[in-house]
Amino acid sequence: MTLWQAYHTPQTVHDALALLQQYGDQARIVAGGTDLILDMQQGNQPPLQALVDVTRIAGFDQIRQEDGWIVIGAAVTHAQIERSALVRRHSAALAESCSVVGGPQVRNVATLGGNVAHALPAADGTIGLLALEAQAQVCTLAADGRVECAWQPLLSLFAGPGSNTLAHNQMLAAFRFPVQRPHQASAFDRIMRPQGVALPILGVAAKLTLDAAGERAIEAAIAIGPAGPIPFRAGEAEAALLAAQRCDDAAIEAAVAAAQAQAQLRTSKHRASQEYRHEMVAVLLRRVLRRAAAGAREGG
Repeated sequence: MTLWQAYHTPQTVHDALALLQQYGDQARIVAGGTDLILDMQQGNQPPLQALVDVTRIAGFDQIRQEDGWIVIGAAVTHAQIERSALVRRHSAALAESCSVVGGPQVRNVATLGGNVAHALPAADGTIGLLALEAQAQVCTLAADGRVECAWQPLLSLFAGPGSNTLAHNQMLAAFRFPVQRPHQASAFDRIMRPQGVALPILGVAAKLTLDAAGERAIEAAIAIGPAGPIPFRAGEAEAALLAAQRCDDAAIEAAVAAAQAQAQLRTSKHRASQEYRHEMVAVLLRRVLRRAAAGAREGG
């Protein structure tokens, strides 16, 4: 069976968007293809008229620091992120989350944009980005032919499991998150089934900012997945940390209890039971909060 009829390699955002608009729902963007091609081969995605390869668009494969932000192109691979000194310095959570995606062969070609666009609630790169309070740059082909690009909150991209909010005249161009400040650090951890089954049972990422004395949390962001139909910010757990007078074991336990109460966990025959995931929220959240707090006390 032929899975697609045409394969396009546009070199500008305008050309890519024009192709997407031309083909409508019969085209998909491809970069690494580690999700899309497998879905097509396994019958989860019907054959298409066209694939639009965005890896030749200038800047899409670059990581840079710009005006107080770390900017990562949508076609940057997980391996690039894992190796990037800039990412490791400013966002340990993202470097750690991308380092466990698939195996080395997958990380060499799979992209951060594809990880986000696939819209799975447990996607490792997405969980790392969410804890960093990242934004996504969405480019739209307007009716008059102009390309309009705007930054929007990462969570605005998710409509449900495997479904994003992008229209046929829109595409992801980049992601950005603030550079790491003094007394701030992040961390990620996950638990998964045995090697060879690339299904995260649970992933947790956190970013903490402590006061100058290193005693109290003044900012907190916690992401958990899967804990609902879309990637999940544990707002009540964040509030528990900020309400505590000290970022100590008692504050962490309060955050754990709040996260367990807020998370929408379910049993999956391919992954784990609801009860097991409930316990793993505690295990992983304790780990990442302690690591993030330790990093923040060391200066970030």
